[in-house]
Amino acid sequence: MRELVEREIDAQGVVTGPRGRGRRSVTVNLAESPLAWLSARGLVDARQVEAGERLRADYERASIPPQVTMRWGSARVDGGGERLDPTHAQIAAKRRFDAAVAAVGPGLADILWRVVCAGEGLPQAEKGLGWPARAGRVVLTLALDRLADHYALP
Repeated sequence: MRELVEREIDAQGVVTGPRGRGRRSVTVNLAESPLAWLSARGLVDARQVEAGERLRADYERASIPPQVTMRWGSARVDGGGERLDPTHAQIAAKRRFDAAVAAVGPGLADILWRVVCAGEGLPQAEKGLGWPARAGRVVLTLALDRLADHYALP
């Protein structure tokens, strides 16, 4: 899905907000994840993207993100069926997520969580962590490499 909008950029090339008159702008796809954005520009490789997507899937499956509405998924009332109980699936996903974050380590997990799970762009994550500009990509690639090693990706 593509959700394109025009955003104003400042002198350093950081996206600042809706486009003003006579200012520089860039087209941004709001539906694209920060990890997909980095991949499309060749800043992370396929192995790193696969590792990040696995982590994000477990994060979503474990229902770790805040819930803002009622769950409208189908719930069985009769108790029948051979499906895995959603509670057990959530617990298993949470265990996988915790093990992956522990394998990455405390110094690298912060930027990994912000970009992959919370969906923050690198400039926002760097600012939130109090890091200098362009330091986040190096740390993120190290975190994604450790994550890929944890998942034993080729």
